[in-house]
Amino acid sequence: MKIAIVCYPTFGGSGVVATELGLELAHRGHEIHFITYRQPVRLALLNPNVHYHEVNVPEYPLFHYQPYELALSSKLVDMVKLYKIEVLHVHYAIPHAYAGYMAKQMLKDEGINIPMVTTLHGTDITLVGNHPFYKPAVSFSINKSDVVTSVSQSLKDDTYNLFPIEKDIHVIPNFIELDKTRNESLISCQRSVMAQKEERIVTHISNFRKVKRIPDVVKIFYKIQQQIPAKLMMVGDGPEKAKAEELCEELGIQDKVIFFGNSNEIDQILSYSDLFLLPSETESFGLAALEAMAWSVPVISSNSGGLPEVNFDGESGYLSNVGDIDNMAENALKILKDDKILEQFRTNALNIAKRFDIKNILPLYENLYIQAIKETRCEK
Repeated sequence: MKIAIVCYPTFGGSGVVATELGLELAHRGHEIHFITYRQPVRLALLNPNVHYHEVNVPEYPLFHYQPYELALSSKLVDMVKLYKIEVLHVHYAIPHAYAGYMAKQMLKDEGINIPMVTTLHGTDITLVGNHPFYKPAVSFSINKSDVVTSVSQSLKDDTYNLFPIEKDIHVIPNFIELDKTRNESLISCQRSVMAQKEERIVTHISNFRKVKRIPDVVKIFYKIQQQIPAKLMMVGDGPEKAKAEELCEELGIQDKVIFFGNSNEIDQILSYSDLFLLPSETESFGLAALEAMAWSVPVISSNSGGLPEVNFDGESGYLSNVGDIDNMAENALKILKDDKILEQFRTNALNIAKRFDIKNILPLYENLYIQAIKETRCEK
């Protein structure tokens, strides 16, 4: 198949998922065309089946804000015609599904009927999309898509609750490239750089926004280190980082916490971690938790959003109510205090992560593409 993928080219979860999906599809012989305003951060153009087309937005004095949706829809029309693309897969309802629908309409005027698959990732529904300014456009874009998917059952439920959606939504979870993630030959960092032999390593990775409840991470660790020797690895950057550093000083644990900022050594850090903390207010899926589990790291998380669909309570880790710091710390200590219990949770975490391996998830998308193309051809 010839597939166009439209996504954000940033470090965010949706862009990473879209890029990895496209690359794996290319490895399976499909011709993949990434169409966005900048080359995606994880996109390697070494595969002859992978193509990147940049969306240029000309600047005109008339426009206070440059019309990216207009430029994107025009680019989609040109690329579909030039490369005979068979299906559009857009990640995020707005602006991508909105622009995709406009491209579909322009192509129809030229006798070209192409299906559009829209994948919902989270903030396009629960945050941006639910804003009164954007809600009508989001509803329209989803309802005009030929196929709609969401990354969790929780997000599917939220979409139906927040919007007047008439389309069926298929749940296809996010995934992990287990073979790539577990490539331990790439790990060069030594555990002793981060902690002493007797210390447990607790890790948190995020964009340090309020929804991640960063102070809870610090407070949970504070209770952990009161009972066992431990170090906290804080990976990422964002508006809550400075407050977290201040809180560590107030609690007197600044020597036990390492703030890495944004790092390209996440695999190295996770490979030596004993526990992962994710006490978020909500997560549409919990990709960070899955990445930790792929390294056999058990997870202590909230029970919000899609997290219970990834982190299985009592197996890969534990779930607690949002903000229940005491319960999260208690559960963390259950795992960390006993080597045998920790090893069992490690084994369980990896086994559950294997269910989300891209080799299991990718055929679900392929089947949807094939069905969408068949239905579109029948409409002619």
